[in-house]
Amino acid sequence: MSGAANWMGWTLPTALFFIAIALILTIMGVLQKLAPRNEPRVGLLGIATQRGDRLFLSLLGSAFIHLAWIGLAPASLPLWFATLASAVYAALVFRFV
Repeated sequence: MSGAANWMGWTLPTALFFIAIALILTIMGVLQKLAPRNEPRVGLLGIATQRGDRLFLSLLGSAFIHLAWIGLAPASLPLWFATLASAVYAALVFRFV
């Protein structure tokens, strides 16, 4: 790599991250078109949330899971485990929050 892209750290995991975010946003857009009724529901937090709120909570929590993994897990454990933990967390948020 040369030039301005060199400082950005464009690696395969970085590219996969941005592709995943783009896919998630696309899926949420398609879901909105197919099922426009997005009634708020009250879950474990005791507040009314919609799909977008749950997506935001999932992304925010996933960021914290990855940061904690990087800071606390032994270097021998791959970061993919944090990604799997984030997927489980997101599924739980969408189901119970």
